Amino acid sequence: MPVTPTNSQQPFSDNPSAIGERKERLSERGAAYEVVYRNGESFIHGLGRPAFTFLVKDEAHWAHLLHCDLYSAASAFIRGDFDIHGDLVAAVRFKRENTPRRLGDWLASIAARIAPRRIESWFQTSVRAAQNIRFHYDRSNRFYGSFLDSRMVYSCAYFKDAAQNIEDAQLGKLDHICRKLDLRPEERFLDIGCGWGALLIHAAEKYGARSTGCTLSLEQEAFAAADIAEKSLKDRVTILESDYRALSGQFTKIASVGMFEHVGRRRLREYFRKVYSLLEDEGLFLNHGIVRPERVGDGPETLFLQRKVFPGGELATVSNVIREAGRAGFEVLDVENLRPHYGLTCRRWVERLQRNAEECLRHVDRETYRTWLLYLAGSALSFESGTTDLCQILMAKRRGSGFRRLTRDYMYLHGNT
Repeated sequence: MPVTPTNSQQPFSDNPSAIGERKERLSERGAAYEVVYRNGESFIHGLGRPAFTFLVKDEAHWAHLLHCDLYSAASAFIRGDFDIHGDLVAAVRFKRENTPRRLGDWLASIAARIAPRRIESWFQTSVRAAQNIRFHYDRSNRFYGSFLDSRMVYSCAYFKDAAQNIEDAQLGKLDHICRKLDLRPEERFLDIGCGWGALLIHAAEKYGARSTGCTLSLEQEAFAAADIAEKSLKDRVTILESDYRALSGQFTKIASVGMFEHVGRRRLREYFRKVYSLLEDEGLFLNHGIVRPERVGDGPETLFLQRKVFPGGELATVSNVIREAGRAGFEVLDVENLRPHYGLTCRRWVERLQRNAEECLRHVDRETYRTWLLYLAGSALSFESGTTDLCQILMAKRRGSGFRRLTRDYMYLHGNT
C-alpha cells in the first residue's frame, strides 16, 4: 500500500519547462518516473511505464527536492513533505545518482565521523548498549510482525532464487547457519543477539540442540519467552535478557547474527575475545553481519542511520573482522558474502511495509514508519550497488585439534550429513 500524505503535509513538485533539459538527461539515465503536483497536474519523464511517482506540492518544491543534499531529502521524506509511490528503491537510486555532492553532504559526512556518539566505538557501557538496542528493536513487536516473516527473522535471508518468498528464504537461512555450524543433537548452542528467538527454536526443534540466546531488547525477550513456552521447549531453549559480555559458561557452537554491527570497529577485539572464552576448544563460531567494502567511507547515509535508526552502530571491513578475530585466537574456516541475498531481503521488507501501511501505523507513529521505509529502501540499494556487504564467517579456535570437515559439502542440502 503506497504512503499517502496527510492534509497538513506539504509535498514538493515539478514542471518540465522549469527544469528543462537537465531533467530530460536525468530521465535517460534510469527508469521512467512520474511527478504529480497537488493540483492534479502530472508529468512523466523517460520512456515506458513509470517505476515510481513523486507526489509533490508544486514546481518550486520539486526543483528544491531535485537539488537538495541527500540528508535534507531524507529528513523531508520522514516529515512527510513529499511522498513516493511505486518502487521506492528505484526512487532512492534516482535521487542518489542524480544529486551532485553538495556542502550539506560533506557536512553530514564529517558529522558522522566526529559525532559524540562515536566515543562508543572505543567504549560502551552495558547501560548505553541496552539503550541503543531498545531504541531500534523495542518499537513494537506487532510493527515488526507487519513486515517480517512469521518467525520474526530480522536479518539477511538465504534465497534459492530471486522469486522465492521471504518465508521460505528465512527458513533457508536458519538451516544454512545450522548446517555451517555442523550442529548436532545435545550440543550446547549459543545465539548472541538472538532477536525474537527463531534460530534458537529452529536449532532445538530440527537439530536437537540445547539452545541459549541473549538479547538486550525487552520486547524481543518477552516475545521469544512466550514462543518457547507455547512450543513446550523450556527444557531445551533458554532466553536471557543480557549483555553478551555478562555471559559465562562454555558452548559447543556459537552464532552471532546481525549483532556485531552494534559493537563498533574499535571494540571488535573485546568482542572476539569474549566469544573465544565462551567457545569450547573443539567448537565452531559463525559470525554473520554487515560489513563495509575497503574503499567506502562515512557519508550522509551514515549520519542518518546514526541519528534515526541505529544509534551506536558502526560497520567494520572484512579485513578488520578477520584481523581482530585472528588476534583473539580464531582461525577462519569459511567466508561467504551474501550481499545479493540481503538486497532481495530488504526489498521484500519494503514491499511488505508498503502493502501493510495501515497495520504498521496502528503500532508506530508515521515518522517511525517512514524512517523504516526509507532506511530499508536505502539498504536494499546499498547491497544491490555493492557499497555494503553481508558476510558469514565460520571460525574455530586455532589450537583445536579435533575432527574437521575436509570439504564444504556438509553445508548444503544435498551434501553429506
